[in-house]
Amino acid sequence: MKIQGRKRRSLEKWLPLFVVIPSVLLVFVFVYLFIGWTTVVSFVSWNSLKPDFTFVGLKNYVQLFDSFRFQSSLRNMIFFSIFFIIGVVVLGQLLAIFLVQKLSGKWIYRNIFLFPMAMSFVVTGVAWRWILNPDSGVNLLLQKIGLSPAWYTDVTIFPGWRIFKIEFGLPLALIAVLIAAIWQMTGFSLAMYLAGLGNVPEELKEAAMIDGAGTWKMYYKVILPQLKPITYGVVLIMLQISLKIFDLVYTMTGSGPNFVTDMPAVYMYETTFKSNFYSEGASIATIMLLMVMIFVVPYIFSRKEEM
Repeated sequence: MKIQGRKRRSLEKWLPLFVVIPSVLLVFVFVYLFIGWTTVVSFVSWNSLKPDFTFVGLKNYVQLFDSFRFQSSLRNMIFFSIFFIIGVVVLGQLLAIFLVQKLSGKWIYRNIFLFPMAMSFVVTGVAWRWILNPDSGVNLLLQKIGLSPAWYTDVTIFPGWRIFKIEFGLPLALIAVLIAAIWQMTGFSLAMYLAGLGNVPEELKEAAMIDGAGTWKMYYKVILPQLKPITYGVVLIMLQISLKIFDLVYTMTGSGPNFVTDMPAVYMYETTFKSNFYSEGASIATIMLLMVMIFVVPYIFSRKEEM
């Protein structure tokens, strides 16, 4: 009996390890090993169907940063990320404040605002491509009041400063993509802020009211500062979504005329799987990974220090 008890305790000790090992191996192979392989491919000359592992150093990266399309995709990603994050955070806060008020039937509003989050970016892209089609959709109504915006076919860039090979500014065609992206992801921000507002102590609100703070001043000065950790989390998640956005852009606009709606992920996909320039595509993927790590890794270490 003692021997059986020792065997049972030994099995219970090692059982968690046996359960975790398969997952660890799968993550190592299909995540980290593939990341390493992609990085290796970015330093060779494999730009055809036939593998070529001739080492070329940083040649692929130099050619990439010198290309008009990649510069355009970086510009688009920068402006998309800025306006996307601001839109999601601000709208999420405003809608959350609206829904915590004493409203009749507010569960209906909550479901309406949260519904887009349940959809995939592919469905959103297809739907908004039709809605904002310059020849149909919402333009049929706008034409009645003398408006006919080109939406995602507009090649105008504002203000359009000349930098390197591109015009630097906000491509107006990107506004259509921003509308669709903000419409979908505001629900996530809303859910986060609703949870945060529910955890704000009532005593804090009452103290602010006693001190003479109005409703909006109370939210601005007292409540919203309490939600800074949530804001940091929302910004980080929206940032990593915007840096590697693909499915929404690909289904809605593609790279667009003159690459005004192009993104690094779209460029990477078309370069790798349509043109068979595997080393160039691997270089784009590696740069995207580094961009995400620049923001994610410091946040992870800051959270560890707080713990």
